[in-house]
Amino acid sequence: MNTLGLRLIADIMGWGDDGTATQEYAWLRLMSSVKYDGYSDFRAGSRFIENLATWLKQFEQQDRVTAYEFVRHRLVYVSAAETQRAIEAFVPETVTPHLRRLAAQAAGVAPHEVWGSAEGAAAFKRILRRCLFIGLSDGSRIDILRRANATKLTTEQIAPMMNIGNEKWEDLGKELRESEGDVNARFEHVYLIDDFTASGTTFVREVDGKWKGKLTKFNSLVEDARSSMKEKFPLSEGYALHIHHYLSTHKARQALDERVESAKLKWTSRSFGDISITQGVLLPETLPLDLVRDKDMLAICDKYYDDWLYQRLKKHCDEAGQTDMKLGYANCALPIVLEHNTPNNSIPLLWAETDGKHGHRMVPLFRRRDRHG
Repeated sequence: MNTLGLRLIADIMGWGDDGTATQEYAWLRLMSSVKYDGYSDFRAGSRFIENLATWLKQFEQQDRVTAYEFVRHRLVYVSAAETQRAIEAFVPETVTPHLRRLAAQAAGVAPHEVWGSAEGAAAFKRILRRCLFIGLSDGSRIDILRRANATKLTTEQIAPMMNIGNEKWEDLGKELRESEGDVNARFEHVYLIDDFTASGTTFVREVDGKWKGKLTKFNSLVEDARSSMKEKFPLSEGYALHIHHYLSTHKARQALDERVESAKLKWTSRSFGDISITQGVLLPETLPLDLVRDKDMLAICDKYYDDWLYQRLKKHCDEAGQTDMKLGYANCALPIVLEHNTPNNSIPLLWAETDGKHGHRMVPLFRRRDRHG
């Protein structure tokens, strides 16, 4: 462990000889080794301790205690091990129970009797093979999903991205028909998988009467492919669509429920039939920062802010109904960090790196890779 870095933090924080430094050193060493040092975007030669010291130094002395206490008590960090557990649990804890109920209905038995009867087991196997799993981003970690379910799912029913070309669609359909021994076999269930949703805005939203987001894009891709491929297209008419995030905020789940229901009613061209929304972990409603518990930290978010963050993403921010980025995208005010990246829905003090052209120069604790460039 970087002893020099720990001493630098003690100096920055003004910890004296009252035992505070010793107590905090123990916590910092533990959390660094167990979680924070695993963040994928720390630069070479710099880990959590070094980044924390640099991050704390940007604040005035009277604000450093508030910033440190935020990291100590409010920061939520999802480690690689925790992410993997959520991915591994997806099929057995979300997919299997649902398909078991469908197999029970098809075989005329109770759900707990499915694998006790030949008809039930055969029905479950058929329904599972006719499921297609599609990743929506790198965060869906399709590689881990494949390895975790190597004996349950075939490679020919997993797609790492939703931009599937006609040739790939044809291959998926051919493999399905051959494995089923049925020239009319089609995928009856499609699972769209992503790592995290904070507001639900990126997935689906209506702006000035026009629908945008990943669901809109996927629906259009399916409609276009079906139109050009005709009978060769491997998805059944009115297939069941399942939306799954490994991690979801309470706000996002509510928004998705409302927006998806609205889309079902308003869309004149919809490729799917039934639709369901699930998540591996539903974060508590109390997770975001609020004025009751986090008044001092919110004041710091306002004080150490560079409006360049808003200026560069103005189009997206305006669509989300916000006039600045002090609390992150869609004003989510989240204190969360994912091991592979920090969401822009988290407070920018955690992830933003700016030159201070439109306010205070911002130094990140967990630097973010920004897909908006």
